[in-house]
Amino acid sequence: MKTYINLIKILCVYLFLLPVTVAAQQDGTGNWLMYFGTNKVSDKFSIHTEVQYRNHSITPNNIEQLLLRTGLNYHFSKKASVTAGYGYITSYLNESENNGPDIREHRIWEQFILTNRVGRVKFEHRYRIEQRFIEDYYRDRFRYRLMLFIPLNNNELIKNTWFIGLYDEIFIKTENKFFDRNRLYGALGYIFNKDLSVQAGMLHQQLQLTGKWYFQFALVFNTDLRRN
Repeated sequence: MKTYINLIKILCVYLFLLPVTVAAQQDGTGNWLMYFGTNKVSDKFSIHTEVQYRNHSITPNNIEQLLLRTGLNYHFSKKASVTAGYGYITSYLNESENNGPDIREHRIWEQFILTNRVGRVKFEHRYRIEQRFIEDYYRDRFRYRLMLFIPLNNNELIKNTWFIGLYDEIFIKTENKFFDRNRLYGALGYIFNKDLSVQAGMLHQQLQLTGKWYFQFALVFNTDLRRN
């Protein structure tokens, strides 16, 4: 157990101190402020809600993108679910002179999530397909994300648990140059109770020619609406 805790400490140093140092040495580091909700309405169905406020800069005063997404989830079991949903995304160029968004996108999306455990570590596999209506263009995109949740002070992800969240996500287009982007993420999280948790960390987004670091803060509120 001591060896396991020491490895977690080393991982924390690698994930947080190194990216912060790199981010401090480059211009243009941004941030994402995010909310996610999975709210049950029956034994099998729940509603997905999501808001992401993305900024070109570290301070949240230079908007890069506003993403609003919702969907209907069907839960086969505690380990598997499918979702169909809609997203509205507005994008803003850095230092744009326009009063409103520079790009507007309507997005239909479907996904399948499968989870499993190896010891105390939870693995989440997310497969997502997107139909993107960007101004006058239509594009398809495929995404796969592998995420790990590593509890620190408990054996499971339960109330009052600190955890490490890690993921890598690849985006593939159907056009020439199939690679669209890759996101690598590491965060420290805390579970207040079965409804509420938070994560704070860093994400590196690699495009075909450029890459950028983003500080991230996420609020997750997964409650059962039937209680009310």
